[in-house]
Order: sequence, then structure tokens, then C-alpha cells
Amino acid sequence: MTAELWCWRHPRAEGAAGRCIGRTDLPVDPRRAKRLAHRIRTAARAHGLPHHVSVSPLARCRDVGRWLRRWGWVVQVDARLLEADFGAWDGRPWTQIPWSEVEAWQADLLHHAPGGGDTLQALATRAQAFATAHDGPVLLVGHGGWINALRTVPPGCTALAAAAWPPPPRHGKCVVWRR
Repeated sequence: MTAELWCWRHPRAEGAAGRCIGRTDLPVDPRRAKRLAHRIRTAARAHGLPHHVSVSPLARCRDVGRWLRRWGWVVQVDARLLEADFGAWDGRPWTQIPWSEVEAWQADLLHHAPGGGDTLQALATRAQAFATAHDGPVLLVGHGGWINALRTVPPGCTALAAAAWPPPPRHGKCVVWRR
């Protein structure tokens, strides 16, 4: 059996606009969390998926899991689903991050640790480790960077141009990844 990950990006976090957000733990509107939980539940019914979901420990994902748990789902909080850590950049307005630092990251997207946090290679390795540890369909609520790392950085990748990095999926959107 092959791995099939149904990856939902968390709802839009409050206070994220214009800021570099990785592991900064921002809240989401409870109505948005409930709406996404309903969409996940509907997709599971329509496609015969398990009523088990893994979520990132950050509130913007965990809150969706709380709704699913109320409705009888098994919810597992998994640190492998955490978004990238942007170190000293995390939580700061993009306008306060020196452009020369952003350019250095763009010049070596895969190996440069923005703000002294995670490299994209480390994020991709973590995402691949989660993905390959499962067979069959797995449902998760995660982050845009994590989802992009999984689908954009193949195992063994040694370089990635900044122009090749896609925009993140919309908040609440599902991306299905198959190995």
C-alpha cells in the first residue's frame, strides 16, 4: 500500500498579516477552526477515510483537532508537523527583517537557516519522515511551508531555486500527496 496524505492547511491565524510566521503560536477564530473541521469530516465521509487526524502542536492546527475530537475522532498531536522555525525572524514584521538577510536565504534556499532557525532541507526531511512512516490514507492539519516542503523538495534534493518555491496552499485547502 502506498502513502496517501490528505493535508489541510490550518485556518488563517489572527495577527499574521505582514509578519514572518513559522512557529509563532497565533490563535485562530474558533468559527474558522470549526468550519475546517466540518470540511475534513465531510471529506472523510465522502472518500471513506479514517476518522483519525494528526495535527501540528501549534494552536492554529490543534484547535481544528479539538473540534474533531468532540465529534468522536482520534486526534494525535505530532511535532513532526510543526512549521519551519524562522529563529530571530519568527513573529517579526517582514519590513523589519533586513533585505540582505532575505537575499542570502533566497541565494541558498535549501541550506540557509533564515534567522538562525530551520533550513528548508531540515523541514523537508522532517516532512518526508512523517510521510514515509505511514501507509494508506493519513489525514493531517498542518502548515503551508510544511506542505510545500513535502511536495516540492524530493528526497536527495541538493539545490532549489527560490523561483521554484510555490505559493502556499490557501488556508483551509486540502492537498493530497501520494508516494
